[in-house]
Amino acid sequence: MYSLKERLIELLINNKVISKAQLDKALKIQKEKGGSLKNILVHAGFITEKDLMSALSQGLGIPPISLARFKIDQELLKLIPRDIANKYQVMPVSKVGNMLTVAISDPLNIFAIDDLRSMTGMEIGIIIASQKELQDAIDQYYGESTHEAIEELMADLKTQEIEIIHVGEEEEKVDSARLFKLVEEAPVVKLTNMILENGIKTKSSDILIEPMENSLRIRYRVDGVLKESEPLPKNTHESIVSRIKVMSELNIAERRLPQDGRFKLQINNNYVDFRVSILPSSKGEKVALRILDKSQAMLDINKTGFSEETLDKLKKCASRPHGMILVCGPTGSGKTTTLYSLMKYVHSPEKNLITVEDPVEYQIEGINQVTARPEVGLTFASALRSILRQDPDVIMIGEIRDFDTVDIAIKSALTGHLVLSTLHTTTAAGSVVRLVNMGCEPFLISASLISIVSQRLIRRLCPKCREEYHAPDVLCNKLGIMANAKFYRAKGCPACLNTGYSGRIGICEALVMSPAIRELVLKRARENEIKKIARSEGMKTLREDGIAKVLAGVTSLEEILRVTVADD
Repeated sequence: MYSLKERLIELLINNKVISKAQLDKALKIQKEKGGSLKNILVHAGFITEKDLMSALSQGLGIPPISLARFKIDQELLKLIPRDIANKYQVMPVSKVGNMLTVAISDPLNIFAIDDLRSMTGMEIGIIIASQKELQDAIDQYYGESTHEAIEELMADLKTQEIEIIHVGEEEEKVDSARLFKLVEEAPVVKLTNMILENGIKTKSSDILIEPMENSLRIRYRVDGVLKESEPLPKNTHESIVSRIKVMSELNIAERRLPQDGRFKLQINNNYVDFRVSILPSSKGEKVALRILDKSQAMLDINKTGFSEETLDKLKKCASRPHGMILVCGPTGSGKTTTLYSLMKYVHSPEKNLITVEDPVEYQIEGINQVTARPEVGLTFASALRSILRQDPDVIMIGEIRDFDTVDIAIKSALTGHLVLSTLHTTTAAGSVVRLVNMGCEPFLISASLISIVSQRLIRRLCPKCREEYHAPDVLCNKLGIMANAKFYRAKGCPACLNTGYSGRIGICEALVMSPAIRELVLKRARENEIKKIARSEGMKTLREDGIAKVLAGVTSLEEILRVTVADD
């Protein structure tokens, strides 16, 4: 009778998956260091996990499964606890009568199967899945609910008899010493850390902590879309907000006025910055945290997702010695990231680069960055006046908000500086009209402006589960593309948290100031006239750039229709 190791060796050798020399080397490593033979073979590079799965499937007659394309019923998770799923690398897949089918990475592990049989009281059927997909599925499905962790932390809070301090409509004096004691208790620290870590784990850009009538709502913005987490008990609100205030070095006793701050955490040798905004509401203080994870930041102009044609235009414009480049779009459309990317592109030891921002989001080595502080008189305009005395070559202004700022920016561009800034408008052509409405003279805009970029962020389709389909001819005609074009749509799998999307990239329309467009600006032309000439000169609109991404299989048509508007 074969042992489990002998059976595995026979399968791999007979199927010529590994050589005798590789097997001998793997057995020697196992004898010296111990561990699973199949894991040693994979880690040593003698066999891929995919080939190992295929050999085991064929040799044992056990079908394989791709868990990334499979949705697990939440009821099945109750049959196998997370610690068992992690220990044996198994995942419940289906239940029919008294038969529970599980995906397992090691089908030869009879001890795991026996334990599952005795624990569930059911017959166990097995299918093979890769260890990576199993771990991803375990993290995804068992990590979805934080209910048990919350209950445990709430139990700790009750046993420590911590008093939650409430402030009514009338002003009350808050005992700061008591609040500091409250927020340093272990359960409060763990609960707050759990919220922050979930935000980082899901690659969220923002975390919203909002008091409701009878609960505390936690929402995470993932790829631009808010997703609600499991609500917390209402009586945790004050302690969590106070803990965040302490971390941000804010006034813990002030609950009537808005406060802004920031703090930094170190997670797995990686520093993550959090920008904090606290706003008093009718039901209590609402907290918004912006996550600035430097490991996720793409401060590279080539990785923004813009087309090659657009990138060439932007690089040529940024390489000019003077002039002004504007990036426009709504809040959260990636404008600041594009500015940082352009700054890194033009950065060199021969150039003096200075920024004024509110606040500084990412620290970039070699660039002088100034934080605007309007409360002490350091506005964008006053900071710019001082910056011009610092002999800058390139100036980045976080945002043009008023006439004073845009006036100095334009004059800086006309006097030999390259100026980069953002503007809150929806289209590139509309930015010119906006500048005129702010009080800028058309001849100054025409002389100083180099280029305007309007951009949006769109969600990428998950490459593991996207579905191919052919669009109806009516839709293709409406969009101006060839009939029966091949599109992709979102499906959802554990790898993308069942959203069908994973990550975001940019789409944009880049308007480069040509002689014809400068002439229109001088004539105070309307937005649609400027846009018409720009398109005739080769500018792709946001919708057109988005459709190109759809045809390339990068995103879905639904996503483009959600983010962009139809062209006139």
